[in-house]
Amino acid sequence: MSSISHQLHPKPTWNLLPTLSYPSSHKFSRPSSITFSPKCRAPVSCSRSNLSNEISGDSNKSIGRVFLGFAAGAFAMASVFSCDLPALAESLTVAFPVSRSIEVNKVQRTLIEAWGLIRETFIDPTFNHQDWDLKLQQTMVEIFPLKSEDAAYNKISGMVASLGDPFTQIISPKEYQSFRIGSDGNLQGVGLFINVEPTTGHLVVVSCVEDSPAARAGIHEGDELVEINGQKLDGIDSETAALMLRGRAGTTVKVKVHSVLAHPGLSFHSRGKDSLQSSCKEVNLPREYIKLSPISSAVIPHRTPDGQLSKTGYVRLSAFSQTAASDMERVIHQLEDQGVQSYILDLRNNPGGLVKAGLDVAQIWLDGEETLVYTTDRDGHIFPINMVDGHALTHDPLVVLVNEGSASASEILAGALHDNGRAILVGNRTFGKGKIQSVTELHDGSALFVTVAKYLSPLRHEIDKVGITPDVQCTADMLNGPRELVMKNKKNSVSALEADSCIMVAEHELDMQRRSKGTAS
Repeated sequence: MSSISHQLHPKPTWNLLPTLSYPSSHKFSRPSSITFSPKCRAPVSCSRSNLSNEISGDSNKSIGRVFLGFAAGAFAMASVFSCDLPALAESLTVAFPVSRSIEVNKVQRTLIEAWGLIRETFIDPTFNHQDWDLKLQQTMVEIFPLKSEDAAYNKISGMVASLGDPFTQIISPKEYQSFRIGSDGNLQGVGLFINVEPTTGHLVVVSCVEDSPAARAGIHEGDELVEINGQKLDGIDSETAALMLRGRAGTTVKVKVHSVLAHPGLSFHSRGKDSLQSSCKEVNLPREYIKLSPISSAVIPHRTPDGQLSKTGYVRLSAFSQTAASDMERVIHQLEDQGVQSYILDLRNNPGGLVKAGLDVAQIWLDGEETLVYTTDRDGHIFPINMVDGHALTHDPLVVLVNEGSASASEILAGALHDNGRAILVGNRTFGKGKIQSVTELHDGSALFVTVAKYLSPLRHEIDKVGITPDVQCTADMLNGPRELVMKNKKNSVSALEADSCIMVAEHELDMQRRSKGTAS
């Protein structure tokens, strides 16, 4: 495999007020092509869309690696290394003033980390037509006189925003922890999804993870959280409350809940005032390891035009977490055991996630050595990511549902299945987010997302700011209803799915595929 080395041009050394110096070593090696197999890791770590707060990446495998150390006295030294492969290298040293504030000084270190990673990997080598080295100098000078950590972080955010890329950003340690939970698919907590009710400002339960401590304690959708460990939750946002509920497995948390109960047979969304009863209870919930699956499924019975009864396996994928592919594989085996003859893969309102997860899911449906996606680097070089000796779990007819909320890794998967002739796309034009980010955890627990590549579909169709146009258009008015796909009441859920107009269109397309397959010679 050949490689192309890239060398950044050094800038002159600046000497401002004595003290913070930055030596940088840049090493690059780029392959002419990339192969992908079930046991290998894709070279890109994650994709991110601004449509969701829980899209994820793997910080341990990000493109950049950052090592920091302080020298004696008032000097600080930082080195940034990007690749383990040997290649050309160059060194750059810059001196800056060090803040006397410990908090601001820590942010100065974060600034150097973020600047170095962006300098090495950002997709636009012009950095939005600005001198990126000069931008570091300007930002460091602006940070120097500041007294607070928040004000200093705002300067870093401003520097990153000057790149003009909404997907390249720095997030706080607290935000990064939430991000990793969405990525890993696991957390230590009680199994509650909570949100602030906009009209009352109260914290309410959106749903409970099945068989979680909260579910076993009888907490239900629509219940209001009043206190956590004796602390009233007035004015507390959902993220802060979620952090209070999380904790090491084996510990407990006391929760006070105000429940609104309805007469049997009425759902939360159909309760009337006369049918409601109110109660308040306090429970001690044990914290456990909670597995969050991004997949829900159902078997939809369907009568074909010739009068035969068939079964369609419906699979909804809500995000591309680390467990998405393994969960998908498990669900497909279960549906095969139930005798389904066709599939609907629902990617509507799936904002993306891990690129690797999207590629792993694609190989569940594809055979051979198909190209899954093309990536374009900062120099315009195009590399294919290919399967290696792939074996699909099923060859049954497949329809993929997409809409304007399907973004990033969703578009990679939809494009891979469509362009390789495996699936028909039904729905609306996708979001059009054709950029890939690496994510790196910085020394202070914050994280930097950097756009490192763009991608094209296997037929080299542009996706960024364009989206993917489905083969058949449809609109589903029922899609934004309550969380029917949690599958607690499978009978009602299947009825809701059968009433979804896009699923009806998908069933028609599957009938056409089955008919075509049956008459082929």
